Amino acid sequence: MLWVVSNSVESLPPSRKAEIARLVGEHFGIRPQQISSLGRGLINQTYLLELGHDQRRVLQAVNPIFPPAVNEDINAVTEFLVSRGLTTPRLIRTRKDAAWVVKDAETWRMLTWIQGVSFDMLSGADQAAEAGALLGRFHSALIGFEYHFHNPRLGVHDTSAHLRNLRHGLRTHSQHRHIDTITPMAEEILDAAATLPALPQTPDRVVHGDPKINNILFDHGGGKAVCLVDLDTLGHMPLTLELGDAMRSWCNVSGEDSTDARFSAEIFEAAIMAYAGETRAWLLEAEWRAIVLATRTIFIELAARFCADALQESYFGWDPRAHASRSEHNQVRARGQLSAFHACSACATRLEEIVQSAYGGSGT
Repeated sequence: MLWVVSNSVESLPPSRKAEIARLVGEHFGIRPQQISSLGRGLINQTYLLELGHDQRRVLQAVNPIFPPAVNEDINAVTEFLVSRGLTTPRLIRTRKDAAWVVKDAETWRMLTWIQGVSFDMLSGADQAAEAGALLGRFHSALIGFEYHFHNPRLGVHDTSAHLRNLRHGLRTHSQHRHIDTITPMAEEILDAAATLPALPQTPDRVVHGDPKINNILFDHGGGKAVCLVDLDTLGHMPLTLELGDAMRSWCNVSGEDSTDARFSAEIFEAAIMAYAGETRAWLLEAEWRAIVLATRTIFIELAARFCADALQESYFGWDPRAHASRSEHNQVRARGQLSAFHACSACATRLEEIVQSAYGGSGT
């Protein structure tokens, strides 16, 4: 999900603007001067409300894959983060003191606007270090946060389940118009998955859940990481999976839609060194030792998810400006994640050395 890219504000059809204006007027008592589409999110629909006098709000129509009560989770976590001194978007409650609004089967929420930009790719090691330090501060701040999540997102990184879903898709969509193209790629993904050892058992911790690079907001100069955004995915999960998901996003310098991926050991090193600077005192050795394996695992897991949706065409959003169909876009994404897996695997020894150097064998 994409929160904001600096050049991604787009106009809306008048009917949608009018619908949004009625909703925010009725439920939030706000009369926006301008309403624009914000970002290119794969899941939620995000809008920028400009209120005048340089005041802004963010409005989101939340995808039905998330229960409305996910907003209670966001409220609890952001309240805790603020108490620990971190910057974070906050929910703005309705005139009736509700955390969300349901209208015409859509769940809507409003959030504070935080000035900044996000990027689809990191510019280099300096930004990577900023991102790593921010994620480390985020995880450190949530140590000791006791909370029962309304949206626990069980099995979100159950790699075996995603691989089973891919096999199921091959069986049940054998007549898909692109089956002859998808099947060899699916088999390559499944073969690569079979080469991976199981991740070690490590404790669940409170995590962001989707720490890809465009969920980090930077200041307008792009030099300082300000906060993490898009918080629907908060929950408990092994930290190794969170870190693997971050590294697969941050270090693939070719981008998600490139089928010829490059994995940057330089960005990995900058991010891990900075992350370790914030977490070295408490991260378990079993957790930091699994970072590289988790990164390779997440590449394969995401390749399997994209490949399955190339057949099922029911989950991920897609860009109709660049691809003829959801299936074709997801084929490109799947091929890209598989290519990135191979690129990461090729430098895995070097990456392990970086992690060892960052933590110095001093895990607790």
